[in-house]
Amino acid sequence: MGVLNDFTEKAKGVVAVAADKAKGVASVTKINVAIAGEQKEIDKNCLAIGQWFVSDYDGEIPEGIKDLVDAVNASKAKIAELEASKPAKPEEEPAAEEAAAGKPCPICGEVSDSKFCPHCGAPMGD
Repeated sequence: MGVLNDFTEKAKGVVAVAADKAKGVASVTKINVAIAGEQKEIDKNCLAIGQWFVSDYDGEIPEGIKDLVDAVNASKAKIAELEASKPAKPEEEPAAEEAAAGKPCPICGEVSDSKFCPHCGAPMGD
């Protein structure tokens, strides 16, 4: 029995160490998630500052970012050019919309895709 008790005590020790490590990992993961959330906020705010600067800045653009502002403006012009070159969307045919909605009841005119009219109960036909 001494061997069994010794084994049980060692197993309890291993389980306790594993539980402590799991708590530590969970704590570190929670901190890393919080850090990532704050970094996302920084990125969002920096993006907003940059967008404001490029669109609303009155005055001479500092030399250090002039190339970046020019690149943004060139990209905006290219986007406008690409948007203009898109083919026009074809208009959907009303028949396709009616087919998706169902067919009109021969008695009351209610549109349904079921076998019987939900309004008057008449058979909808084929």
